[in-house]
Amino acid sequence: MLPLVSKAQTRIPDMQARDINGDLFSIGSLARDNKPLIILFWATWCKPCIEEMDNIAEIYYDWQDEVGFELVAVSIDDTRSSSVIRSFVYGKDWPFRVLLDTNQDIMRAMNVTVIPHYYLFDSNNKMVYKHTGYTPGNEFLMYNELKKLVNE
Repeated sequence: MLPLVSKAQTRIPDMQARDINGDLFSIGSLARDNKPLIILFWATWCKPCIEEMDNIAEIYYDWQDEVGFELVAVSIDDTRSSSVIRSFVYGKDWPFRVLLDTNQDIMRAMNVTVIPHYYLFDSNNKMVYKHTGYTPGNEFLMYNELKKLVNE
């Protein structure tokens, strides 16, 4: 099955979420550093999500050197499993920020129905790309979209 890929013209909702350390962040303020932002929805029980984030983590710093961007992974695990997310993420040694969406409010606000699912936003909080699903190599689609955005 091919992943769903489409373009859209929406913005990041101005909502708050806690990271795995308990710090509160405004989702809407994350893309204001004059660099692209990727918001990726995932869960600990989603094997394609884990594979995608592991593959991104392997090349994350190379991408940072080439295009500079922010990646925020939003866990949609519920409150029952949210207690294991911190140790799970630290065990994976992922270099990006992980936020918790235990009530799935952000997921609903951004109209996510299937994971993994990510959105790419420009520095004006405007959504320029989204992608649903994962097969090995799809992370390079993300990278190509990042390069296009930075080179515009």
